[in-house]
Amino acid sequence: MTLFGTTLDGMQIAQLVGLLAVLALWIFAFRGARGYERWVKGWSNEKKAEATKKNEAPKRTPTGPWG
Repeated sequence: MTLFGTTLDGMQIAQLVGLLAVLALWIFAFRGARGYERWVKGWSNEKKAEATKKNEAPKRTPTGPWG
């Protein structure tokens, strides 16, 4: 096989295929990690919004014997 004017033997072809396989594996792993990071950030933002919503409940004026 000739690639860019250089003749490649079986060992070099196998190394090239292995390198490309590792690159593809790394890309899929990185994509999965990035998706997980986005999910965690979205979940955290939802929890913060819920907590803020609970804390912003309408204020009641104290009534009764101690108010």
